[in-house]
Amino acid sequence: MQYLKMSGNTWLKARDGFYTDIFRLVLPIVIQNLITSAVSMADVVMLGRVNQTVLSAASLAGQVQFLLNIVYFGLNSALTILAAQYWGKGDRRSISRIMGIGLWISLVCAVLATTMAIVGPSTVMSFWTDDPLLRQTGAEYLRIVALSYLFAGFSQPYLSIMKSCKRVKLSAAVSALTLGLNVILNAILIFGLFGFPSMGIAGAALATVISRGVELIVCAADFMRQRLIPRSPRIIFVIPRLLRIDFVKYSLPAFLNDAMWGLAFNMNSVIMGHLGSDIVAANSIVIVVRDLLSVTGFGLSAAAAILLGTELGSGKTELAKKDASSIVRLTFLISLVQGVFILLISPLVPHFALLTDTAKKYLRIMLFINSVYQVGQTLNTIWIASIFRCGGNSKYGMILDISCMWFVAVPLGLISAFVLKLPPLTVYLLMCTDEFVKLPFALHHYRSRKWIANLTRDFD
Repeated sequence: MQYLKMSGNTWLKARDGFYTDIFRLVLPIVIQNLITSAVSMADVVMLGRVNQTVLSAASLAGQVQFLLNIVYFGLNSALTILAAQYWGKGDRRSISRIMGIGLWISLVCAVLATTMAIVGPSTVMSFWTDDPLLRQTGAEYLRIVALSYLFAGFSQPYLSIMKSCKRVKLSAAVSALTLGLNVILNAILIFGLFGFPSMGIAGAALATVISRGVELIVCAADFMRQRLIPRSPRIIFVIPRLLRIDFVKYSLPAFLNDAMWGLAFNMNSVIMGHLGSDIVAANSIVIVVRDLLSVTGFGLSAAAAILLGTELGSGKTELAKKDASSIVRLTFLISLVQGVFILLISPLVPHFALLTDTAKKYLRIMLFINSVYQVGQTLNTIWIASIFRCGGNSKYGMILDISCMWFVAVPLGLISAFVLKLPPLTVYLLMCTDEFVKLPFALHHYRSRKWIANLTRDFD
């Protein structure tokens, strides 16, 4: 048996080859997530050097992209549920058809977001803040960045399918190229380097549009070159009725789960947007730090869904059970390490942006809260967004997630902020309770083994 030692025990014992298999998938995904988070951090640092108003406005305007990212995250999970199992079975035509479903969903959402951002950016901003200056500055950003939503609507489903086919290096390479370009263009366009005009927040938006355009071009070129799945539109968009039914049954709950979770999480930004610029600025930095330090846990979740889904699709049920147990133990260890690291860097983080003394105070306390919060979040993600879904048991996770967010966290935030009028940090703490409410239920369902199933069919 292969194992990692922990305090003299074999607590992280696993089957031979497990760590090789999982890290071969995890490493490119972690690199991709790390690049994404690093770019977000660079955006925060650069805009924070302009002024706090620009930083806060970009953070609030970025909630549109955040909602789309939640859609893509949910769609990625939904596509992986079926695509990974059909990859394990060796049915490539069905994988192309699953990609077709993903393209329809992502493009509908992308067109809607693009239209809203272009036609009524001030109206969109008014949903997150009643501050006139923040609304005006954020609207300037939205008008320009809107086109990037449409570009991502094409590229994200394709990259999700390629991950399910274990081409995880492709996503990492595309992220390294396009997001690295985003950082460079940000610096040039925000501050006016190399003779370019200083565009401020508009420059950050334009940099995003250009980098997303490059991402789309690279994905289109790779699609025409690859031989893993059929490229014919007649295969991609002619989807068998039973496959559509399976997607609705197994994958749609995962998609709705993440969409509703994203809306609930977005409500937190709405609440804080009405509590003042200081808490908004502090939260924009906290989100980047938490995302940056959570890349390993969330990368493990994505890799686990691919690995376990492939094993279940190829009929290796007992192997999937053993690997799931190893994944949970490894996730718990990683979440503890992430929490400790957040505590260690918390004294340094406030120095990376021009914040008021009040915002710095908020930031330090919010980082402490998140050092604990992300432990529950990482464990719940591996269970709900990975293990349950890879076996088609996404409905349970959907019910659990939606219940805890919409009947616990959001009501607590609304009541504490607008009825009881509690201090901003107290409101924030109460909105961070959902992960620990759902934790015992997720653990119980995992131990029940009801999530294990082979979902594939024979179509051709």
